[in-house]
Order: sequence, then structure tokens, then C-alpha cells
Amino acid sequence: MSALTWVILVAAVLGAIAVYLSWTAGRLDRQHARLDASRAVLDAQLLRRSGAALDLATSGILDPAASMLVADAASRARTEGEQSPEQVQSDLSAVLAAALDDPVYLSELAEDPATAATLDELAGACRRVAHARRFHNVTVNTVRRLRAKRIVRLLRLSGHAELPEPIEFDDTVPTGLPS
Repeated sequence: MSALTWVILVAAVLGAIAVYLSWTAGRLDRQHARLDASRAVLDAQLLRRSGAALDLATSGILDPAASMLVADAASRARTEGEQSPEQVQSDLSAVLAAALDDPVYLSELAEDPATAATLDELAGACRRVAHARRFHNVTVNTVRRLRAKRIVRLLRLSGHAELPEPIEFDDTVPTGLPS
């Protein structure tokens, strides 16, 4: 083989490696953008659920004690004070499940159109939170798998971005809500 053939061969291999690295870096960047978007959607859905819970608490549907508990949990879920975000969201889910644990009572309440609309809004918000959290966690797992590749770690293609963690909290829809 001549020297020109070797130069062309080496240039082709280096070009292929450069294209692969560029493609991988672009893919990683798109996945991080998708991760940011899924987190924003999850945050919006969490706010929507806590707003729907506050609407329920102030609607007069629940007894006064349950209304106070739901309003307190929903307010803490909106502010996320000193507790972890996952804990306050799980607390809101638990309070909603406890307050809406009587399907017979809720089915009687659902005969009123205003009450039915409030319960439907809360049920939809709870379902959207569960879907948004699952979608976010799938995106987190995709980013983590991509960043676990040896070439990505070796060449630091992810830059200084923190490794994302999945978000885990109780997001079950209370059984008394309409489906």
C-alpha cells in the first residue's frame, strides 16, 4: 500500500469517528433538552393538581376537617418549604386518598354538575401527574443510559451537567374519583 492510501484510510477513519462523536454529542444535547422539557411539564402538572386540590378543599364538598387537611397538603405541595418535593407530593396524594375514600358518598355528590366538574378536574390532574412523572423518569433513564457509555464519560461529552435522578413519589389517583 502506498503512503497516499494510508493517509486516505486514516483520514476516513478519523472522519467517521468525528461524525460519530458529533452525532452522540448532539443526541445527548437533545436528550438533556427533552429532560428539561419533561421536568417543566411535570412541575406544571403538579401545580395544576395542587390547584385542583385547593379548589376541592374550598368548594364545600368535603367535611371541614378533610377540607383543612387537603388545603394544607395542597399549599405545602405548592411551596415545598423545608420538606423534599417528593415527600410533599406523596403527602398530598395520601391526603387526597384519605379524603376521597368513600366512593358511594362521592357518587352521590357527583350528581351535582358543579361538584362533578370539580371532581373531574381533580381526577384529570391526578392522572396527568402520574403520566408526566412516568414520562420524565423514562427520559431520565434514557439520559443516564447514554451518559453511561464509555466514550461519553471518557470524552466528557455531557460537560458539567449533573446526572439526573428519577423522581419517585406516590402519584396514585384516589379510588373515589371518576375515571
